[in-house]
Formats: sequence, structure tokens, C-alpha cells
Amino acid sequence: MQDSTIWDANEAFYAETPREMIEARDYINPTFNYRPRFNKPVLSYWIVAASYRLFGVSEWSERLPIAAAAVVLIATAFALGRAAWSVEAGLFAALALATTPRVLMFARRIIIDMWITMFMGLTLLGFVQAEVNPAHRRRYLLLMYVAAGLGVLTKGPVAVVLPALAILIYLVVERRLGDLRRMMIPAGIAIVSVIVLPWYVALYFQHGWVYIREFFIDENVLRYAQPVGAARRGLLFYLPVMLSDMFPWSMLLPVALVSAWTAFVQGPDAAKPVNKAQRMLLIWVAAIVLFFTFSQTKEDLYIFPIVPAEAALIGVVLARGRESMSISARSERHPRPFSRAVRWSLVVTGAVVGVMGGALLAMTLMGTRYQLAGSRAVAFMALAGGALALVLAIRRRVTQSALVLGSAFVVMSWVFVVTTLPDFEKYKPVAPFAEIIKQRAAPQARIGYYRFAVPSLVFYTRRPVFESFDLESLQRVFASGDEVYCLMTAEDYAAVKNTLPGPTYVVVRRPLFDVKVQTLLEGTALPDIVLVSNRP
Repeated sequence: MQDSTIWDANEAFYAETPREMIEARDYINPTFNYRPRFNKPVLSYWIVAASYRLFGVSEWSERLPIAAAAVVLIATAFALGRAAWSVEAGLFAALALATTPRVLMFARRIIIDMWITMFMGLTLLGFVQAEVNPAHRRRYLLLMYVAAGLGVLTKGPVAVVLPALAILIYLVVERRLGDLRRMMIPAGIAIVSVIVLPWYVALYFQHGWVYIREFFIDENVLRYAQPVGAARRGLLFYLPVMLSDMFPWSMLLPVALVSAWTAFVQGPDAAKPVNKAQRMLLIWVAAIVLFFTFSQTKEDLYIFPIVPAEAALIGVVLARGRESMSISARSERHPRPFSRAVRWSLVVTGAVVGVMGGALLAMTLMGTRYQLAGSRAVAFMALAGGALALVLAIRRRVTQSALVLGSAFVVMSWVFVVTTLPDFEKYKPVAPFAEIIKQRAAPQARIGYYRFAVPSLVFYTRRPVFESFDLESLQRVFASGDEVYCLMTAEDYAAVKNTLPGPTYVVVRRPLFDVKVQTLLEGTALPDIVLVSNRP
């Protein structure tokens, strides 16, 4: 349940804070649970607050800006693929990114990483376009700095540091370090400053340096230099993350990176714009992954800004693979090594998707206790789409194989969103519990949770909540004499029930979906979440 708790926390922070800003009419000081919260800059809160103002406070209006950011990100992948090879490569890049389950999931969750990935993707696109369209270099560099400034106001200095690192490496590789003079750096500093400084200046006049220092030092420098939260993770932590971020297209990543490496080692003498673009895309991926590989705090989302570059490189190899197959077919020659690599990567992709679909279909047919509407249709589409893509790849039909895979994931995504997710609502206890609390609780009642973090309770109840993670603090809450409503697992309640002062009652209980693989395979009973009160 740890992962679901993390997601609930992220979504709650970026949904609740804008509402509290609107209520307080204070757009300078972010708060969560009616307390100051300055661990991130303010732009993401402003975006959701604007959506709330336009469409009202709701889950739909909070998620709309994230969905829009995902659309912009897909368009960015298209533009990068087109710059790196052709329009066809751009279309393949957009298809790959749009049909990646992880991107779909993030597009439906209100987390900051979709926004920072969009802004950093636009920063990368601005530089690439300046390289491949020198006649409009000035215009694209200005747009690049605007995107970088918005990224800084979204997540902080990482939105400038990482692009600057990648660009510096690129210019060194190109043997054009002197071109730094043509990067319009003074204008860029001015643009970023105009976007970022007003909020920080306002913050300084209200609070001095305290929150600014905490953000830049504690949330950035110390997080990089010291492990925070999760246990220490090794140097290879991000390799599986790269594969999961772009699944199922990640099977093509090795070929895509090798293809880009070819453009890289050709050096600055290979002056074709497409070679320059591919070199920059490869450097972008390598710089971000290596930068966070040596960070003491590692989270999978830290490298998410590489996905538009990955998608563009995958689009390039799919377009090149189709072209190479066509040349081989016309000349009646055996496929070239590159064509074989692309084809067999698609064979492996189809096989993996098909096997996963078959396994899921078998689980649904066995009638496990975890039955969700539409899961059988999703499983069948994965099995059929993977098998057909495999056959087409074996028959050297690269384009058809990729389109079948993309189409299968489009259908699966629609079934999942339209059918499966609504059925999944029965396993999301916070909103229904919040409705019961609002019907029963007096204005002065104390509401919170014990050893089961659900910060979204703030959003749904529109009241401050207490957090209790040890028995002593929970006992103090129930000993206060106030009316109390507390969420916890049924197992925890059984353990603490006899230690709490006064009688307590289970108002309602609901199952919580546990997505651990072992639980699914064993068919273990779902854990129950209970709402406990000292009022019958």
C-alpha cells in the first residue's frame, strides 16, 4: 500500500493547495492542510487555481491542466522526431508516447512531474529547432528561455541546470564551445528572471530568506547530496525505470540509442541537421540519467523528462526501419543489420505484450477475487495485438507491426479509462468516507488518519486533518474529549482498540485494492479500511 499512499499524497498536495489559496485570497503563500508548504515553487498551484476559477473546484477541473500538458508533451515528441529524421518519425514518436501506459497514468494524476516534463521538453525542442533551423535561431532560443523560466517556477533550478548541462556537453561534442556567445545568454537570464523573480521577491518581503533557503538548500542541494526518504538505491536503479517509462516501446530503446550513438560518433563533420538533432537527443537522455544516477536521493520520476527524447529516438528507428526494409525489398537484397535489429525488437515487443495479455486473460478466466470490469477485454487486446504485431514483424512489415501495437494500446487505454477505472472506484475509500464524515461530524470534530496516510482527506472534507503515526499520539487525540473520526486499517484498529480511552466504534469499512503481484497470484483477501469514531 506504500505506493498508493505516495500517489495519494502527491495528488492531494497539488489539488488542495490551490483551493486553500482561493479561499484565503492569497496566491503568494502555498499551504496544505491549512499550514505553509514551500517545498515546491508556485506555478503548478496557480495553474490548478486558474482551472478551479474557470470550471469550479472538482476532480475534473483539477486534472484538466495535466491532461493538456500531456497533449503538449505528445506534440513535442512529434516535433522532436520530425527534426531528428522526418515527419513519419515524428508521427511514430507521438504514437509511442501517446500509447505508453505510464504516460496515460500520469496524464490522469495531478502531479507536478507532467508539467516539469512538458516545460523541459519544450526547452529541449527550442534548442533543437534553433540548431536545425538556423534562420530562425533567435526566435527558438527566446522560446527556449521562456520554457526554462516556466520550468523553474514549476520545480526549481533543475529546469535550468539540466538543460544547460546537456547543451554544454552538446557544444563540446560539436567543438563549438565558442557558440556560447550566440546563445543569447544575457537575454535568457533576463527572461527567466522576469518569470521567476516576482514570486520570490514577494516571498522574501513576507518571510525573509527562511523558505527560500529551505527550498534551494534542503529540497535541492541536500536531496542530491544526502539520501532522503527511500533506502539508498544503486547505480543501475534507473535502467529498469527507463524501460518501464516507455513500455511497450522500450524494447526498441537499445536500437534507438545505438542509432543515435552512430550520429554521435560521426562527430561535427556530419553536419546534417538530423544528425545534430539525434546527437542532442542522446545527450539529453544521457545527461539527465547520469546526473541523477549519482544523486544520493533517487526517485523514478526524477528522470521522467527524458521521455519526449526517448520517444523521438524510437520514432527515428521505426521510420528508418521501414525505409530500410523498403530499400531491401526493392533491391532484392537481404535486410541490413539495422533493419533486422528493428524487426526483431518488434518481435520481442509483440511477444512480451502477448504473453502479458495471455497471463492476464488466464487470471480473469480463473475467477480471482480481483475482478474489474473491462479487464478481460484489455487482456484479450494485449494478447491479440501482441501476437499480430509479432507475426507482422517476422514478415518484415515494420510499419504495420508498430501500428498494430499502437492501435491495441489505444483500444486498451480507452477500455481501461471508460470501463475499468469507474469500476475501480469501489476500492477508493477516501471520497465515500469523507461524505460520511461531512454528514456526521460537528464543526469542531477532529478528523484524521492513523498509520495510513491519506492526505486527500483534506481535499474531500475541506477541513484540516490530523496525522498520527504512533499509538501515543492517537491515544491523545481520543483522550481529548472531542468528537473524533479516524481512518486506519482494520488490522491496526484490532491492535489498538483496547488501548484507546473510552468506547470506539467502526462507522463503516471498505476494501482497499492491494496491487502487489504476490497478493494477486495468491488471491489473498483485500485489506479493509475502517472509519473509527468515539461517537456511535
